[in-house]
Amino acid sequence: KSEEFKIVYVAPMKALAAEVTEKFSKRLSKLGLVVKELTGDMQLSRREITDTHMLVVTPEKWDVITRKSSDAALTDLVKLLIIDEIHLLNEDRGAVLEAIVARTLRQVERSQTMIRIVGLSATLPTYKDVAVFLRVNIDRDLFYFDNSYRPVPLETAFIGVLGNNPNKQKYTMLEVTYKKALERIKAGHQVMVFVHSRKDTLKTARTLVEMAQQE
Repeated sequence: KSEEFKIVYVAPMKALAAEVTEKFSKRLSKLGLVVKELTGDMQLSRREITDTHMLVVTPEKWDVITRKSSDAALTDLVKLLIIDEIHLLNEDRGAVLEAIVARTLRQVERSQTMIRIVGLSATLPTYKDVAVFLRVNIDRDLFYFDNSYRPVPLETAFIGVLGNNPNKQKYTMLEVTYKKALERIKAGHQVMVFVHSRKDTLKTARTLVEMAQQE
């Protein structure tokens, strides 16, 4: 019953929250479970929250809810907290995630009830440190999937760029990226370029387009 437990899925962005809500709604509807988005753009009435089994929220939204004593009836029902993109702990919004985890752990100690915390990340080299922060039993409850789990083998190469000028280094890296991407595209393959932030996404795309136009 929805009034007996809640699952909270913390997604880093509203767009991802909407996507996760749609995906889990389809999959969990067969079990009679209701999934709803609760973000700054999607508000729910108390009745709707009561009738919902899984809430998909942004970190900031759940931070506000867990800080308000008036919402204790809701937070006390949480049995599973899933934090997607947990590597964001190391970025500007990391303090919000830290606060959410700290309050959840404090709630466990106060109420002597079990709340399972699951952290997900595709890019987390310091996963053991995060596991310690989440109070995970490293020998039993830490799962690390290396390249051996990939259905398609992945070849890894490291290319070093020398120089004292950071801007020149960055541009040289983009030149190397463009060259490597062009080689793969000409061979009939698709290419995906990963960068460190959403701001870098647009800047990198524009630079690569400009390089292509200059040829």
